[in-house]
Amino acid sequence: MALTRRGLVFLGIAAAAAQRTWPMEAMAAGDAPLLRVGDPQPFAPAAVRARARQLAAEPFVPHLSEVPGVIRDLTYDQYRDIRFRTDAAVWRGEQLPVEMQLFHLGHVYDEPVAINLVSEGMSRHVAFSPELFDYGPLVPQPVPAEDVGFSGFRLHGPLNRDDYLDEYAVFQGASYFRAIGKGQAYGLSARGLAIGTAEPEGEEFPVFREFWIEKPRPGANSVVVHALLDSPSATGAYRFTIRPGADTVIDVEATLYPRADIDKIGLAPLTSMFYFGPQDRAGIDDFRPAVHDSDGMLVWNGRGEWIWRPLVNPARLQISAFLDEHPQGFGLLQRSRKFDAYQDLEARYERRPSVWVEPIGDWGMGSVILIEIPTNSEVHDNIVAFWRPAEPIKAGEDQQITYRLYWCNEIPTDQGVARVVGTRTGQVPADGSSTPPDDRLIVIDFAGGPLAGLSPEEAVVPDISASAGTVSPGTIQFNPETGGRRVAFGFDPAGTDEVDLRCALLKDGARISEVWVCRWAE
Repeated sequence: MALTRRGLVFLGIAAAAAQRTWPMEAMAAGDAPLLRVGDPQPFAPAAVRARARQLAAEPFVPHLSEVPGVIRDLTYDQYRDIRFRTDAAVWRGEQLPVEMQLFHLGHVYDEPVAINLVSEGMSRHVAFSPELFDYGPLVPQPVPAEDVGFSGFRLHGPLNRDDYLDEYAVFQGASYFRAIGKGQAYGLSARGLAIGTAEPEGEEFPVFREFWIEKPRPGANSVVVHALLDSPSATGAYRFTIRPGADTVIDVEATLYPRADIDKIGLAPLTSMFYFGPQDRAGIDDFRPAVHDSDGMLVWNGRGEWIWRPLVNPARLQISAFLDEHPQGFGLLQRSRKFDAYQDLEARYERRPSVWVEPIGDWGMGSVILIEIPTNSEVHDNIVAFWRPAEPIKAGEDQQITYRLYWCNEIPTDQGVARVVGTRTGQVPADGSSTPPDDRLIVIDFAGGPLAGLSPEEAVVPDISASAGTVSPGTIQFNPETGGRRVAFGFDPAGTDEVDLRCALLKDGARISEVWVCRWAE
């Protein structure tokens, strides 16, 4: 079944662990309905790594789903008519800073995932029970009573106010997960691992087969989640430390066990949506000025440069590689934070989080990869960004990677340079000059950083270049609306199908801004 990346994620690998049987007993959680849980089993993070290592030594076996057809074949509307009972939330009534709700199987979420609760060094499997859910009139009956597993889970806590538990993190579908900080609404997703993204032979979607969620202690400000990942090419053991707040921060510690050599791998992958915006409105007839979860990718490379790449919805697939050594960070950002930028009362794109990836340890040589996929709708996630090591990951060689994800409005690092706060393009106005009519006009706004301390009269010079075609010297002027500078220049591709453009601001010969980079394509 072909699925979209957005909301309906790819699921192609069964969680075989969910097919095992456990002795069951009832466990009360405050006034919540009873949860059926298995006998306590010793648990340690090393056990997840041992299982992943053992699994990688065996041939991958795709398990066909054993989900009963009555829920496997649910339509979208039928699936939405199943709701977890809020009074059944895990840890409800225990005066903890978090509660957990579980997702039902069905529709595209037709591969069972095993859920375990960890406390005091012991793990208990959580069994599916229809008593945990409310089934609306659209849901065909009877629903399963046996332990068919779940499709994922979500975490709730006092994110926006102390007397209400907001949902702030979700793990559901393949290796996808999302989070939000205070005042935000869900937007882009992260993944545990990407393999073969945008490759002609097709993408492989690793899946989290089993989770172990540690019960937090009273007053704790974090939740720890362990996960077992599996795919034809690799297995993995993951540890997520989730700290909700104004910025929700997730520390990711992963150990990968490749079954095969993998050269088209994506580490710390992010998946987002860009439909249109001021920099790319070709063929758009829409009352809204912009529709996107992210408007650009920011890279802080090992040389200390800040690189800003505005996103586009290309006419054909675009793959860009930003070569680097010892990267300091990258992310997909939503910089436009005003309602007027979107005018969408339902989607509220101005509230979508940015996600910043902060490497922990030395990631060595490789590339930040940006993939932009054509789309004709905002329902498709068409933007992917990740880190790809310079050397392929070899079969049988364990690989460790650690990083921190910030789900934020502003990245946590003081850049110390002026930022790109707007990109606009269009045809050069017809003014009777000799400029060819197919020239493009590029307008870039820079603000903040060193520009904030300059008077409008102080000299700042744009440094503009192109990989092909020709560009005009450009003009620069003070922008009283931003307190920064606006650069405008003409560009003639001169018959070239694809051109990389660059622009930065210089003062006294030194760069004082991010490096704006953009790919123009016919």
